[in-house]
Amino acid sequence: MLVPDGARQEIKFVTNRRDTDLVYQWLRLHPLAFSEAYPMRTVHNIYFDTFEYSAYGENLAGVSDRTKVRYRWYGDSFLPSPGKLEIKQKRNQYGWKLLYKVKDLPVDDRTTWKEIRNMIAPQLDHEGRLWLEQNPWAVMINHYRRFYYLSACGRIRITLDFDQMVWDQRKNPRPNIRLKANLPETVVVECKFDRAERQLATQVLNGLPIRVARHSKYMNAVTAII
Repeated sequence: MLVPDGARQEIKFVTNRRDTDLVYQWLRLHPLAFSEAYPMRTVHNIYFDTFEYSAYGENLAGVSDRTKVRYRWYGDSFLPSPGKLEIKQKRNQYGWKLLYKVKDLPVDDRTTWKEIRNMIAPQLDHEGRLWLEQNPWAVMINHYRRFYYLSACGRIRITLDFDQMVWDQRKNPRPNIRLKANLPETVVVECKFDRAERQLATQVLNGLPIRVARHSKYMNAVTAII
């Protein structure tokens, strides 16, 4: 798997919800003068996998080249809505996405997963359809609120994710948004930067009052539901 020029690096931190004030204070006082880059958005994802949990297994084994397939949309609807199929690819510390826009997705509480896949597939190109065909199993839906920050120089991005919720989909013919899995109350902090900004990012994070931790929303969610 070749790493494209636009690949970026991400460093993730996870902390207890009670440490939120420490993170906000760090952002407010940082010399790079972080400010809100976009309004808060509510994020929803469907994670697709093979029936053998290939994406889960690759991450668990620490495979250097790995891929996750998810469908993402934003807004108030907990049911799948127009959004994008995202192929999140990673090679060692570098990550990038393949994006396929889905403009029309009329889903209600009677729509089955098979019908949802059949509505998404015709809106994708050949490559996108192959990814969906090879990862046909809707394993789970997750949801969180995301806040966006950008340094004054525009080189370092920080996101904060709150109020994570997860719904198990594995045994449901239709989207389950009623029975949630139990998750701890955490805040996920992600630092995102281009490949050339590694040194600056390291300097930025030196004063963060929480510890770096390997964190994957998909891995944590699967662990919570199995």
